[in-house]
Amino acid sequence: MDEPGLAVRRKSCPGSVRKRSRAPVQPSASCSPVDRKRLNSAEEPLAEPSCGNDSEEDMFGDYDSFCGNDSLLAQVDDIEHKYLQDEKLAIKPPGEIIPGNLQPGLPQKKQVNFSITENTVVLKADKEDAFQVGETDAVDNNQEQTDSILDELPSSQLLYFEKMHELSSVSRISPASEGRNKCVNTSLEKIRSTSSFYHDAEHRKRPTDSSSDSRSDLFKTESLKDHLKSAMTGNAKAQTLQVSKTKQLQEAVLSEEICVARKTIESSSVDIGPFYGLPSKVKDLFRQFRGIEMLYEWQHDCLMLESLQQRRNLIYSLPTSGGKTLVAEIIILQELLCRQKDVLMILPFVAIVQEKVRGLSSFGIELGFLVEEYAGSKGRFPPIRRRIKKSLYIATIEKGHALVNSLIETERIDDLGLVVVDELHMIGEGSRGATLEMTLAKILYASKNTQIVGMSATLNNVGDLQKFLQAEYYTNNFRPVELKEYIKIRDTIYAVDSKAENGFTFSRLLNFKYSSNLEKADPDHIIALVTEVIPKYSCLIFCPTKKNCENVASMLCKYLKKEFRAHREKEKQDLIKNLKYIGNGSVCPILKQTVPFGIAYHHSGLTNDERKIIEEAYSAGVLCLLACTATLAAGVNLPARRPLHRVILRAPYVANDFLKKNQYKQMIGRAGRAGIDSAGESILIVQEKDKHLVQGLINSPLENCYSNLLLELTKGMQTLLLSLVGLKIAVTYEEVNNFMCGTLLGVQKQLLSKERSLSEIIKDGLEKLIEKGLLKGRISEKDSHSKCTLTVTPLGKATYKGSIDLAYCNVLYRELKKGLEGLILESNLHLLYLTTPYDTTSNCSPDWLIYLRQFNQLSGAEQKVADIVGVPESFITKKASGQAIRKNVDSAVVNRLYLSFVLYTLLKETNIWSVSEKFNMSRGYVQNLLNSAASFASCVLRFCEELEEFWVYKALLTELTKRLTYCVKTELIPLMEVAGVLEARAKQLYNAGYKTLAHLANADPETLVKMIDHLSRRQAKQIVSSAKMLLSEKAEALQEEVEELLKVPTDIPETY
Repeated sequence: MDEPGLAVRRKSCPGSVRKRSRAPVQPSASCSPVDRKRLNSAEEPLAEPSCGNDSEEDMFGDYDSFCGNDSLLAQVDDIEHKYLQDEKLAIKPPGEIIPGNLQPGLPQKKQVNFSITENTVVLKADKEDAFQVGETDAVDNNQEQTDSILDELPSSQLLYFEKMHELSSVSRISPASEGRNKCVNTSLEKIRSTSSFYHDAEHRKRPTDSSSDSRSDLFKTESLKDHLKSAMTGNAKAQTLQVSKTKQLQEAVLSEEICVARKTIESSSVDIGPFYGLPSKVKDLFRQFRGIEMLYEWQHDCLMLESLQQRRNLIYSLPTSGGKTLVAEIIILQELLCRQKDVLMILPFVAIVQEKVRGLSSFGIELGFLVEEYAGSKGRFPPIRRRIKKSLYIATIEKGHALVNSLIETERIDDLGLVVVDELHMIGEGSRGATLEMTLAKILYASKNTQIVGMSATLNNVGDLQKFLQAEYYTNNFRPVELKEYIKIRDTIYAVDSKAENGFTFSRLLNFKYSSNLEKADPDHIIALVTEVIPKYSCLIFCPTKKNCENVASMLCKYLKKEFRAHREKEKQDLIKNLKYIGNGSVCPILKQTVPFGIAYHHSGLTNDERKIIEEAYSAGVLCLLACTATLAAGVNLPARRPLHRVILRAPYVANDFLKKNQYKQMIGRAGRAGIDSAGESILIVQEKDKHLVQGLINSPLENCYSNLLLELTKGMQTLLLSLVGLKIAVTYEEVNNFMCGTLLGVQKQLLSKERSLSEIIKDGLEKLIEKGLLKGRISEKDSHSKCTLTVTPLGKATYKGSIDLAYCNVLYRELKKGLEGLILESNLHLLYLTTPYDTTSNCSPDWLIYLRQFNQLSGAEQKVADIVGVPESFITKKASGQAIRKNVDSAVVNRLYLSFVLYTLLKETNIWSVSEKFNMSRGYVQNLLNSAASFASCVLRFCEELEEFWVYKALLTELTKRLTYCVKTELIPLMEVAGVLEARAKQLYNAGYKTLAHLANADPETLVKMIDHLSRRQAKQIVSSAKMLLSEKAEALQEEVEELLKVPTDIPETY
């Protein structure tokens, strides 16, 4: 057993008491001195009295003085000289037999150890070869002395002992432990960097050669006395540490655990480390920020899958509320911290992106990575290349696609270690599904090192998706709360039972007395269903249309008892005041009527601020019932702070379309809260005429996911082909064909392309792109399989980099070109017309009197904009007066100009309520128009950046995009850059004195809660964390720019 290399015992003062008690269990003698120090110090804190002697002659007070013949160092010196004189007797050349305690068969290697007691210094040879003088007693005795001594030594001396221990043990270190020792050394660097460690004495490695000459040289080079004196003097003069030892050790442990986890991940070891290959601090953060104490069994099993250990692609599916996201977040943290790679997380909606940015910013601050938002008009293309911190990009489907394109173009796709896709089933839903398919196909083709993990609650044809993503599949039926499904026909409730002949069995009759008037007002017995659960429990009612949501909420309030108003009355009054504040004095009359009863509606007709406040009030239990559309099932995550006992489906329809099984599962999955409810209930209200359809819905499997590349031609197949050539992923017909075979369409080509082969579809698509002037090259019957290279035109490059729909790219180019001939810059009306989204015009029906009134309020120069774009004043006048129109005017242009009037008024007034009243539109419609315009403006900006002729638009559109994104007074913009801070909250913060990003980043959450009305402690912490993350991201970006500027070029010309 190894003994400690060097130990110094302090001289005890008379009458002194022992400073700490020791635990009966002693650490192993093979532990290093610093390791034993840690073990002992963890048992009981050290209470060390202050020293009152600061003289130069005796700097150590109660300790042995440097002066005097009886000092410790004098004894060391005497014994050292005595040892050197007797050296020839003590040490012999290898192979020479020495009489005494001889143990043959042991190695001939010697290690010299010094054990310095209170008043004497004993020099002895630690005999791994022949010397064994009272070995057992010596080891036990010195072990106890060393443990006690180490408790009282300063950190710098401990580090010296650590080094000596490593040198003496280097020949005995196994390859398996070598990696861990490196991690320990890394963590010890934290202590070294903060300690005042003197390097006056050079630490030399002890020679392994046992000759007397080599040992004599060691002692001649540096005497023990000189070394001890130097080290002790350095310790005495060292400044007091500014950081506590506890904090140093905590940081060292975190660093060590990260290092160990990284090694574990890289070696694909079955040893998962403290927390699935992550430092234990991650587990503490999940407990602190999420209240998660332990994982479900399925989550553990999933994280331990061999496919994840070996970084293979994975698809996993569980019911809603099963805890899928937590698994994804742990995998993300493994990639960021252990493998040091960037991560892309793709989410379906802007609101969920912003929520996830807020939620993970706290983790980023604590663990040292960046969280970047890619939604709406936000996001850099390409992203800044970080030299130190890694980035987590949280993006919508569209922004995720643009981000991947930029990484491929700049040859940085391999920096992306992981892509996580939530709601993977959306790959089968329209143009957004086509965009998601393109994104994943490009990653699979361009990077062999990027792992893809997809999750969903509603997947059926998993085999096709597995083949497409080259992924393994994990599924589980676990749900933390039991879900009981019912349907209601007339006044009878049936339980859904898959074993029954028709799919359901009788459960009970409704027990609620209806008058004739109430029966007419509520034929579906909604009042009877909701009063069984509210206000004690929460309830969601999914309605087919937005108008039906409002009608149901109003009807319930008319017939509910007045006692419902008394439940949390004060908080509901505050909620109405808050709604009035964000509406600049206006509040929706329906919400004003329903909120006192704890009821509200929720749909896209509300502003962002209104929706956010209503969601927060529902989560907190102030509101107990929401009448909502189907978008709430997929687009919003309501925190689980109170029981959600029942979900009611008002009808099996979404708008005019019959309910799909996927939609049904998402809606009913909202019932029941883990850790709060023992069970959740869903009740589907069914009319007799729909009974057979509902039976089919209950018994049918989930819908299959099919590729939408063909169905969404301009946003699908043609867009993909253009970007493949533009990014040089595939530049010949043969390469394009090979790529397409790896898409979901390629996997499902037998199902989707019965009339034409995939090759023919590709050929037609390339020819149409050449006709539009987006590609150059030639594809014909003769050379369709040749090596003819295709190239992208400047217009084609601008189109795919700007994410412009190919159906509108030529129109946009012509309008921007025409704008150069006479751009009206007296106001931003002309620019607003150019950035009004094309796809919004089909849903617009202008009010011609309002159209004419708004036109007449424009200045002469602004009215010229209408003439330039092709809408003469005479046309508007005749339309408003009801006269016949002979001249044909493009209705899309007319509608687009009308919407640009709405945006123009909105930017001037920055008040959605007043603008919605002026144009007789719902405030939610105006809000959505603003969001769409901001996103499209950022696309047009990137489009113009790729075409030199449009240089003039760059500066103009940069500022306009910013104004459209926030649409508030200039002073509020810095606050609204923080994820989750909308206009109303920004006004509150600004009025409270938080006027900049730095103010928010350095704010105290407790102070925010006290100063800002209706702000919970959780929200305050998230705002501060998000502000810190944004500030850190901006600072990192500036630092990267500085380092890039100062970097010395490698191609400087030299003279020879």
